[in-house]
Amino acid sequence: MRGRRVARALPAAALLAAAAAALLAPPSAAAPTLEQYRYFRALSLDLLGRLPTRAELADFEAPGFDLDAWIERHLDGPGYVDRLTRIYMDALRLELGPAVYFAPRATTLHRIEVLGPDGKPLHVYYRQNQRRLLPVIDGEFCFSPLESGLRVANGALPTGTRIPISQRLLDERTTLVRPYWLYRDYLSVSPTQRYGAGWKDPDSAYRPIRALLFEPDGKTPTVAIRICKEEAQTADVGHLWASDIPPLPRGAPLPPGRIRPPMPDDPYAKAHRGEPISCRSALAPWMSVDCGCGIGLVRCMPGESWWRDPRAFLLPAHVPLGVEDPIGLVTTTSSGWHKFWWAQEAIHYMKHVFGADRDFREMLTGRYTFINGPLAQFYQSSAPGACCAQHTAFGMRDDEAPLFLPSAVPSVVFPHDVSDWTFIPDRGPRAAGLITMPVFLTKYASRRARAAALYDAFLCKGFSAEHAELPPSDEVDLMVRPGCASCHATLEPLAAYFSRVEETTWTYLPAEKFPIENPFCKLNAQGKARLVCQPFYDPAFSDQERGVLRGAYASEDHTERGPVGAAADLTRRREFASCAVRRVTEALLGRPVGDGDEALLRSLRERFVSRGHRMRALVGAIVRSPAYARGGSARGAGERGGGAR
Repeated sequence: MRGRRVARALPAAALLAAAAAALLAPPSAAAPTLEQYRYFRALSLDLLGRLPTRAELADFEAPGFDLDAWIERHLDGPGYVDRLTRIYMDALRLELGPAVYFAPRATTLHRIEVLGPDGKPLHVYYRQNQRRLLPVIDGEFCFSPLESGLRVANGALPTGTRIPISQRLLDERTTLVRPYWLYRDYLSVSPTQRYGAGWKDPDSAYRPIRALLFEPDGKTPTVAIRICKEEAQTADVGHLWASDIPPLPRGAPLPPGRIRPPMPDDPYAKAHRGEPISCRSALAPWMSVDCGCGIGLVRCMPGESWWRDPRAFLLPAHVPLGVEDPIGLVTTTSSGWHKFWWAQEAIHYMKHVFGADRDFREMLTGRYTFINGPLAQFYQSSAPGACCAQHTAFGMRDDEAPLFLPSAVPSVVFPHDVSDWTFIPDRGPRAAGLITMPVFLTKYASRRARAAALYDAFLCKGFSAEHAELPPSDEVDLMVRPGCASCHATLEPLAAYFSRVEETTWTYLPAEKFPIENPFCKLNAQGKARLVCQPFYDPAFSDQERGVLRGAYASEDHTERGPVGAAADLTRRREFASCAVRRVTEALLGRPVGDGDEALLRSLRERFVSRGHRMRALVGAIVRSPAYARGGSARGAGERGGGAR
């Protein structure tokens, strides 16, 4: 059967080759035809990313112009790379909008304007829910309402009338720090290279907002910030701590100076007091009193207000020419800063795959990546700062098995190195191309969403049941439930690859702490699971002997192999190459392919696979095909599909 398919394909390939040879033949002395001009314009748009210049048109019109050599030369250029990158950024929809929020309390600094001893305004930075030894301010801003005149609640507008804070209290509760967002040499004992002054040639794309650079009067440059002392601590490892203050009885008045009841001690912290904890963990601020933001506050993001997601930096509004030459700048929040660079990581990754003509399967399987300063800071601090909370019930107090090993980040990459991108050859054993990057895992926050996105983007298949009936059923297994099985029989095993990647984030749940079957999470006599188990173990598949890890019921093998297994299995499927060929062909032709394109698709797939799944060979064959030339003749630039320009 296979031999007959090849036999049918060969004549088609020969015909296409003959047509392409005629298409690319050097023009005679006669001027090019209108169709040839349109074809050249289409090539310029797809391979250069713009219309041809007058000089390029003059070259094209010259006798003996070698169009085939011109195509080959520009299949190695930035326009071609950008075109393919846009095709897959659009297919995966990897830009993150305002609905996605990421500003962990453990790594976000807020700012309050108070009155100093001289009655003049000054800024004080702090962290929400920070544990403090002094009971009146434990878990609060480091000055009580009686001391500052302000009632400071998490994420709410401070209320009250400011009163001057004494110099004694100011010295006791706060310290001055020269932070990384102001100083290039923040690691020095006495930093001097301030942004806009001693800092030589700061990265043009690194721009803190004006409010972070000046004192409350808006005129005096900030040379050091004042921050609560607990947040200014620099240790990498702290210790679990509990205040032992009993809970406030119901109806009892608040202790003097407090605006909410005393911070409750976490049972885990009480049971394990004195044990070490990473100061990069989300638990550190509210389970220890000796963990801060590190040297130069490098583990935290600055904010200019008390908002939950305060503003911090300027970012490009649009980047058609690249981050270094944007069209317009906008003020962004801490969350927006992270999201922007997550997307840029995916873009740089794709550009490497296409620009270096790597095996396209590396889109899912590659363990390498590229990072800049903000991403280095994220992977070393903010990413670990998103874990852990209910994980402590399973003995996991920090991100033990990250998808991106923080140790893979070079020490020479600083938070303000925005435009310099560093190649990371190996993120770690759990890394798998795009599908373990935060932009993908956040865009597609659930196991099923992640599986469906891969199924659509890389297999060109979707999940829809247009005429399915949904009869009443008590069946919890969607793979066999009437009306659901037609989709979920395929979707659930795919989703199981992500059972160990926590939903809405990138925290990996190691088997040592989260076995697929866990007696700790068994159902009680009433059929209920422990509250701490519910985010991780599915009561619908659990019983009174053990809990079952969410999503794992569909395939224990997929669960244990994780995203790396998903990448390996998807790229081995025949549909993977066929989908890549179809997606790129449709984008360049500017239309869906149909029955009349079967011979073209067969020929293109054979070329793509035989050349090691390299895109350059595929695109070269597409743009040399008569189908592409006809498309270029029939449509204007604004009608070419497969990604907006």
